[in-house]
Amino acid sequence: MSSLPHTLYSAQQTRVLDAMAIERGTPGIELMERAGAAAFKLLKACWPNAQKIAVVCGGGNNGGDGFVVARLAQQAGGSVTLFLLQNPKRLKGEAAEAFEKLKQASVTQVYGLPEGLEGFDLVVDALLGSGLTAAVRGEVVDAIERINQAARPVLSLDLPSGLNADSGQVMGCGVKASATISFIGLKRGLLTGMGPGFSGELYFSDLALPEALFSQLSGTVERVDYASLKHLIKPRPAYAHKGVCGHLLLVGGDQGMSGAIRLAGEAALRSGSGLVSIATRKVHASLITAQRPELMSHGVENEADLLPLFARAGVIACGPGLGVDSWGRRMLAQVLVQPQPLVLDADALNLLAKSPYRRDNWLLTPHPAEAARLLAISTAEVNTDRFAAVAALQQRYGGYVLLKGAGTLMCDPSGEIKLCSDGNPGMASGGMGDLLGGLLAALIAQGMTLAQALPLGVAIHAAAGDGAAGQTPRGLLASDLLPHLRQLVNPYNE
Repeated sequence: MSSLPHTLYSAQQTRVLDAMAIERGTPGIELMERAGAAAFKLLKACWPNAQKIAVVCGGGNNGGDGFVVARLAQQAGGSVTLFLLQNPKRLKGEAAEAFEKLKQASVTQVYGLPEGLEGFDLVVDALLGSGLTAAVRGEVVDAIERINQAARPVLSLDLPSGLNADSGQVMGCGVKASATISFIGLKRGLLTGMGPGFSGELYFSDLALPEALFSQLSGTVERVDYASLKHLIKPRPAYAHKGVCGHLLLVGGDQGMSGAIRLAGEAALRSGSGLVSIATRKVHASLITAQRPELMSHGVENEADLLPLFARAGVIACGPGLGVDSWGRRMLAQVLVQPQPLVLDADALNLLAKSPYRRDNWLLTPHPAEAARLLAISTAEVNTDRFAAVAALQQRYGGYVLLKGAGTLMCDPSGEIKLCSDGNPGMASGGMGDLLGGLLAALIAQGMTLAQALPLGVAIHAAAGDGAAGQTPRGLLASDLLPHLRQLVNPYNE
């Protein structure tokens, strides 16, 4: 068993890897045996006391993996019942071979829908594999519902049945697993969209395939996390002063929306920016200064008030609390013609959707609803294929784009996509995006390129959320992340 790799694959790419392994001399049945053995090893590690085990199998290779698990569990002294939804006479290839081997063990076999799953210690889900492209139907729907209704621990093989391996969307219905073990190539859909909510604890086995095999595939998705990127943060020299640590300008905070811009500003300070200026409504400027005097807050009512603030800024972030009325539109119009790198969020994106614009040196940070407006499609369409959505955003608007949500996605000008696997549902609260915008702008202000700042900033933000949430994610506030941001931008002190 290996830790989660940093390369993610589509279902088709995994099939190519499987075929390449077979062509190089590893029989398909051997790969199936290795998958079943890896799953059984995980089963014993996670549920050492499970004796009464139900293995629910379909008729494909995923079912074949389940046959191996059932055989190994029975031979190890368990009491195993195999529920097979397909007539065994219709099994083909390696699945048929694995079923023949299963006959060596005294496994109870039931042909049809699983019954009485509540009486088992554990359910192994081997119904559907990575080939699912259409909505689940027929008896499989009933089987999935019975697995979920049993409320027993569930181990899914390769991915939870009903989950699309590529998009992370549930195809009508899906098994809610306690743990999932993915084989050969870690499927990208497990880590974004609905994937994290259905997969449970995620494990991986490469089935002992040679590393050289994986290097032959291109166009994969890179998984990023804080641990893999923190090396980009360098210690400050002893002679550092505020003038060399970056000066950023934040634009936003229309009437009644000062909180968003203040959160972004404080995140920028806690992330190491030497100076942070805020352009906001006059009624908010003194309030923000009183709350956080380190923020240089300027009351701005028109373009004449705003223009002088651009001169000193190395990067401009616009959008938190900006609003979509006249003031916000006028502020954004001036921001868009500035030469500095830009970070756009929130209402800046909503305004951009109404008047599309393209440039190279900016970073767009939409959540799915904002992405839908930018692409003139529905939020449901964005969520149906998040990978396609983030690529389409980059192609339409240029620069660098991130698509927020479980398994945040990032796309660069080359079309390469990265996925952040950290974060938690406690971060589904107001102000989290404002913090991220301020953090990203601060990294750019301190000298990072957009290509460096985007994945690192997303990873720091997610890791800060995990650190702040601990075991109690519900009720997490955006401001709870601020102390963690400060710690994470100083990794050399660990």
